[in-house]
Amino acid sequence: MPEPIVRLENVFKIFGSQPRGRALELAKAGVVKNDVQAATGHVVGMSDVSFDVYPGEIFVIMGLSGSGKSTAIRTVNKLHEITDGKVWFEDIDVQSLSGTDLQDFRREKMAMVFQHFALFPHRSVIDNAGYGLKVKGIDKVERDKRSMVALDLVGLGAFAQSHPHELSGGMQQRVGLARALAADTPVMLMDEAFSALDPLIRRQMQDEMMEIQKELEKTILFITHDLNEALRIGDRVCIMKDGAVVQIGTPEEILTQPATGYVAEFVQDVDQGRVIEVHEVMVDPEPLSASTNLKEAMLQLGDRAGAFIIDGDGKPTHMLTAADAVRAMVNNIGFAECCRVDFETTSATATLNTVYASSGRGMPIAVIDDDGRLIGNLDPRHIMQEMGRVENLIDGFEREVFM
Repeated sequence: MPEPIVRLENVFKIFGSQPRGRALELAKAGVVKNDVQAATGHVVGMSDVSFDVYPGEIFVIMGLSGSGKSTAIRTVNKLHEITDGKVWFEDIDVQSLSGTDLQDFRREKMAMVFQHFALFPHRSVIDNAGYGLKVKGIDKVERDKRSMVALDLVGLGAFAQSHPHELSGGMQQRVGLARALAADTPVMLMDEAFSALDPLIRRQMQDEMMEIQKELEKTILFITHDLNEALRIGDRVCIMKDGAVVQIGTPEEILTQPATGYVAEFVQDVDQGRVIEVHEVMVDPEPLSASTNLKEAMLQLGDRAGAFIIDGDGKPTHMLTAADAVRAMVNNIGFAECCRVDFETTSATATLNTVYASSGRGMPIAVIDDDGRLIGNLDPRHIMQEMGRVENLIDGFEREVFM
């Protein structure tokens, strides 16, 4: 595991006239945000927030209005001064910076993409994209060169000489993204960057950002109030509520292992099939031997819907379903004759949505690796069981609350 590039350690942010007074004491004692405000008139923006962000990952901070997500991202480049705790960029104590050191840090280490584009209407697209480079003192020829590379990455190279008012909202947001890319900083901060866009354009921007991140391996801190967006783009997701971290995990962990009833309620309306991957549901393949007989094969099947026969390279060649085995026993058909070759295959990293149609046949799906070897058995029954887990978890949390 590499060292984190950004790290927050037990960060508190109190808004008010005396942030380091009683309000901080109460927040450190675990008093919740609303009670601190009622007692002191101060607002808890962040309460004991800790997380690590690793190089090259998309780390999404998600929460509703007032959760502290935007406050958190603004501590990373010291747009907000914290009340207590530590904020690190590699070995730099960010909150200790001031003056030109802070300005240089923001220019060299952090680029920010805003929700409302923040473009200069009188500047061309290429000049908007290169504005951060201009502030750094990069000459016109070099910044235009770097700006064009960034604009090409976001599909706007042909619009370099246009002005913002000539572009659609989605195109304007692409200019903002290009400006951050042209700055070529290690970290990009994106605060609700796509929330003002129409749903279709928003999804396209998500796709483009993920493709660019794969190519450039930027570290991205992304803020959103939309759980679907968080689960779609995030390598890891941090869910916040009332200024505190509720859960941090991969999209699969957030969806299948919600830490609290609050998280469980959030995820119950998410299309789980878009997030849960096959490896979360598949079981060990336990292949059948081609030299076995039907009676032994049925014993090996147990309560499974079916199993596969593999060749010498470990690749599945045939499948025996429980239903076919029973019919064969009744009709006195041999093992080899009742095995079928019309089975479906998938990869361990495929999402459940991609195998829904195949699972509708009611037969197991062979999970194979890149070389075609059998590594798992995906039973349609297990898919349906997994899809119902979150509702059961929610019921469990509710029982805990009311018991």
